[in-house]
Amino acid sequence: MTGLPVWICDRLALFAAPRKSLWSRAVRCGRIGPEVPMTDQIHDPIAAAFALQAAGTVARRTGFGLAERKAALIRLREVLGRRQPEIVAALAADFGKPETETLLTEILPVRQDIALALRRMRRWMRPRRVAPTVATLGTSARIRPEPRGVCLIVAPWNYPLNLALGPLVSCLAAGNSAIIKPSEMTPATSALIAAIVAEAFSPDLVTVIEGGVEVSQALLALPFDHIFFTGSPEVGKVVMAAAARHLTSVTLELGGKSPTVIGPGADVAQAAAWVAFGKFANAGQTCIAPDHVYVHHDVREAFLQALRARIAKAYGDGASPHLARVVNDRHAGRLRALLADARDKGARIVLGGDGEGTRLAPTLVEAVTPEMRLDQEEIFGPVLPVIAYDDLDAVIARINARPKPLALYVFDKDRGFADRIIGATSSGGVGVNLTLLHYSHHGLPFGGVNNSGIGAAHGEFGFRAFSHERAVLENRFSALTMVFPPYTGRVRGLVRMALRLLG
Repeated sequence: MTGLPVWICDRLALFAAPRKSLWSRAVRCGRIGPEVPMTDQIHDPIAAAFALQAAGTVARRTGFGLAERKAALIRLREVLGRRQPEIVAALAADFGKPETETLLTEILPVRQDIALALRRMRRWMRPRRVAPTVATLGTSARIRPEPRGVCLIVAPWNYPLNLALGPLVSCLAAGNSAIIKPSEMTPATSALIAAIVAEAFSPDLVTVIEGGVEVSQALLALPFDHIFFTGSPEVGKVVMAAAARHLTSVTLELGGKSPTVIGPGADVAQAAAWVAFGKFANAGQTCIAPDHVYVHHDVREAFLQALRARIAKAYGDGASPHLARVVNDRHAGRLRALLADARDKGARIVLGGDGEGTRLAPTLVEAVTPEMRLDQEEIFGPVLPVIAYDDLDAVIARINARPKPLALYVFDKDRGFADRIIGATSSGGVGVNLTLLHYSHHGLPFGGVNNSGIGAAHGEFGFRAFSHERAVLENRFSALTMVFPPYTGRVRGLVRMALRLLG
């Protein structure tokens, strides 16, 4: 790294060695592949890419203003438009995602992010005035949103374009640079993201680094100013532990077993349509997909009948061109193992359960019990347990007994029914008589709570996630000098008076 500033070289040297123990935990839980030893050939280009962006941090504070940020987002929008057919082809190659689903769930959200940022960025960037308190009368207060610096965006495989470039829009709107690490499990899309970024940006502003676990290790060993990670809770803990070494701030969008509750007053046709869409879009490989459904006994049969009909209309069998594939053989094998375990322990597969290779038909399972893996693990595939209930309090207790989910869905015509569940539980977000759609409302914060995530994204919330909100207090005619030392009798009297009046 000859020619780099000395302070950057010193900083990199401190953090070059990976922490293998952190990654070994994720390896043991099966979320990532076996650990690969670090090599100079892998590490040097990564360190150099980081150093290039770090060297421009100070200049970006004053030289990457509103006009430059807008220009960057417009370039990204233009490249996305030109390469839209390639995006559709890449996602079809990686896991058979239908073109319409790619347009709806991968390209449209990013373009919405860009459009919103272009409209609102000026207001987001403007310092916010804050009224003085009684103790600070005579001062002027404001909050300045400032760039954090060099950011790392670690994207998952399930929505590889959306969840790489969506956070990038917020990152650039806030004035930062970014290194993007796409998932190696979707290689065609990963390579295309690298090409899109290379066409739209210079590497001192945005660059993509592809690779597997060893690349992630090298990146997490560096002192980024912010890390935005989307993935499983298990790997999220690894990322957070690595970030703690540098006291790096994090946004973690994770997952969990998001429950759905169908009440006795639900419109079962509406509920079936939304549950089928939320569960089987992207073959169930969605972090906010309904993981399991609690359905009241009074409407169980009607709901199952409506759900079967909706699945037949939307997807036919497991070879439907409207249904994406499971991402790879390992994940398909994991899903089949979950079904086999449930079947062996007494569960009933009432629809689906078949398919070859990475094709798995939409599957409904009843008689699921707590000792089954299907009830314990995040499913993340086109398999939906349907659990009948009579006692809503028991359902609420089961929801609260699990880690807090990323989403919770309630279906019932009675608003009080939904409010009762919302008030008694905790989750990242809630959908009432719908699924997934809250992700698309950029006026709402999107994020989890505890096990399902830390921080929020989208719209202004994403801008703030990538910003440091700096407090500035300016003296105009503060009277606080009246109580400066020495603490004479007059000063002590003024302080006692302030305590009586203000305290």
